[in-house]
Amino acid sequence: MDPAISISDLSKTYEVPVREAGIGAAIRSLFHRENRLVEAVKPISFDIAPGEIVGFLGPNGAGKTTTIKMLSGLLHPSSGQVEVLGFKPAERRPNFLRQITLVMGQRNQLLWDIPAIDSFERNRVIYDIDQSRYNNTLKELTELLGLEELLYKPVRNLSLGERMKCEIAVSLLHEPQMLFLDEPTIGLDVTMQRKLRSFIAEYNQKTNATVLLTSHYMADVEALCKRVIVIHHGSILFDGELSQLVEQFTAYKTITIKLDKPAENLSSYGEVISQTHDSASLRLSKADAPGITAELLSNFAITDLSVEDPPIEEIIDRVFSQEGLQ
Repeated sequence: MDPAISISDLSKTYEVPVREAGIGAAIRSLFHRENRLVEAVKPISFDIAPGEIVGFLGPNGAGKTTTIKMLSGLLHPSSGQVEVLGFKPAERRPNFLRQITLVMGQRNQLLWDIPAIDSFERNRVIYDIDQSRYNNTLKELTELLGLEELLYKPVRNLSLGERMKCEIAVSLLHEPQMLFLDEPTIGLDVTMQRKLRSFIAEYNQKTNATVLLTSHYMADVEALCKRVIVIHHGSILFDGELSQLVEQFTAYKTITIKLDKPAENLSSYGEVISQTHDSASLRLSKADAPGITAELLSNFAITDLSVEDPPIEEIIDRVFSQEGLQ
């Protein structure tokens, strides 16, 4: 089966003007402009299979959005090869555009001064969606996202969270096979974030759509993505299963115990993070965790015990700093 996304040595370089501060430098730049090259994305390569949901992670300025814009055809690559659903995105062919959608948390697809429902109708016409199919899809999205009271308000009167719900809905009306989701849950409350994750997972299962997701909310990634690609300074640092990322970059474990009676001298077992009269949390190296766990169970009256990896945010920070890469 051909990959849904295939890129080879894909890169994007910008030429940007530079000058010193001050009026004199500004005047000189009118006659002699200096430029420098900025590599937003260095040559990267990866394939994504049809139906995969892949997390595309990196700090601000890492190259995530630039890559997504090249995959959706908004930007032309400086070099390399890219195919999405068998098309070259930069050609922007109608059959390609009908099969993709791009949701960007900081970009507005809806027309600002008219009700959201009018932008929905505009997209129905643009994508030539059958009226019956449109009505069914709109009903499903309205119920899921709670749009009943929002559809007939001018977009300018919506809050950020309300607008994001409408943005997501309008992006999915044509039932695309490729979803580029760039911070799709920004502005949504915790309950709506959870509902949206469930919807994306269900949509993926029902349609076998491919999803490339960027998010600073690691709960989105943990809930949806088996595989993650980590990019930093335009280069890929990691590409593999999320469980492998956790295993490779986790240096310690946290053991939390509940005690039948107070215990002392727990510091000899590891770093004591917190302790009360009937509970304690210890941080210790991953290698020592099995042996220390056995010792604690043997030496204390423990009523409950859990062993946890550090939060995924800490692990991602560790990848960014390239600790543990040696």
